[in-house]
Amino acid sequence: MTNQSSREPVQEFTPRRGLGYVQAAFADVCEGVKLFPLALTLGWMDIKLRYRGSVLGPFWLTLSTIVMIIAMGLLYGYLLTASLREYLPFLSLSLVLWGYFSSIINEAAGIFSQGKAVLHARRTPITLMVLRFVVRQVLVACHNLVVVLVVFAIFRIVPHHTWLVILGVIIALFDSLAISFAVGILGARFKDISPVSSAVMQVLFFVTPVIWKPELVSWGRQYLLLDPFYPILEILRAPLLGGEVPPLFIEVAFLQAVILGGLSLVLFSRMRARIAYWV
Repeated sequence: MTNQSSREPVQEFTPRRGLGYVQAAFADVCEGVKLFPLALTLGWMDIKLRYRGSVLGPFWLTLSTIVMIIAMGLLYGYLLTASLREYLPFLSLSLVLWGYFSSIINEAAGIFSQGKAVLHARRTPITLMVLRFVVRQVLVACHNLVVVLVVFAIFRIVPHHTWLVILGVIIALFDSLAISFAVGILGARFKDISPVSSAVMQVLFFVTPVIWKPELVSWGRQYLLLDPFYPILEILRAPLLGGEVPPLFIEVAFLQAVILGGLSLVLFSRMRARIAYWV
């Protein structure tokens, strides 16, 4: 007879309840983080496959960014009567940062729909797909940062308080992961999330200080903090342009990160097991 201790352990399929949802979510995150080198490789391969057969590859995005900065810089610099030496570095950095955040939100709704073949084929950590998506967006943003470096070199812009930039990058990456989880799950469940997010981002582009400086608002400037993108943009942008960041901006950015993290944790814990059925 076979010894009872040598048998394979019996898997339990008892439905999880309460903290069991949270424990399963944390386990998924831990498995995904362990596979981060794989996410890095997959994100890079996504970019190579997207531009396979192209001459410039992802640098087409860089070229389009250059054209947009020159066109908008000359036009809005004239309309706002701003000095090009001050306005072009501001505009180039703002457009690159905004392009990163808008790509995260606009494309996050399709994270799990695009990876449904993997979800249906084998057990894969959901976190791996989110990391792969964020890695791809970061790599694309790095291509566009080349334009910012060139503009800064031309106008001799010297950054200050670089430790704030590092803090801002950490907060931005955390926000990116939280938004990707939340929007990705909602996008898998509700197919209307993608057009809604695109419409909202188009409105926020003109409301947020991206193509115009916040100093132009003479009354009610404090209400700009209600804009979810303004604090993190200012933390990343002001030190690189040689400006100061008020402590209130850092506090608001931390509060937003906590809210986004809590929301994504709740959604991920409750809906993680259903994503494969929705897509």
